[in-house]
Amino acid sequence: MECVLFIGIQASGKSTFYKEKFFKTHIRINLDMLKTRHREDIYVAASIEAKQPFVVDNTNPTPEERKKYIEAAKRGRFKVTGYYFEPDYAESMKRNELRAGIEKIPEIGIKSVLKKLTPPDADEGFDELYKVITQNGKFIVSEL
Repeated sequence: MECVLFIGIQASGKSTFYKEKFFKTHIRINLDMLKTRHREDIYVAASIEAKQPFVVDNTNPTPEERKKYIEAAKRGRFKVTGYYFEPDYAESMKRNELRAGIEKIPEIGIKSVLKKLTPPDADEGFDELYKVITQNGKFIVSEL
């Protein structure tokens, strides 16, 4: 049983990484899709109760925002794994330009998350931590 937390600015490749690495094994919990924290809480609780591995595919920029997921997962005896998407503002803006409609994030939104983005630390309760960078269109994962 595993809870995976993605940490990174918008358009950093988190959802694409989910599709490549976790699509067949983990439920994806994403606030953009669920629209409210109440719905998100229901999905997290249901995943834990059902012993279903899940990925929280949000920006999760601060330790305070990550804490609720980590604590809930630990109570359910889940392993907690974090993936920190090393910020590359210019590359994220390029990816964001390829988006359309409501999927396209205003520049101010990306800048505000970048400003408060705090790299994760094992002291937060993670069992494993990784850094993800994109190079030539491929994800490179290393231990953090």
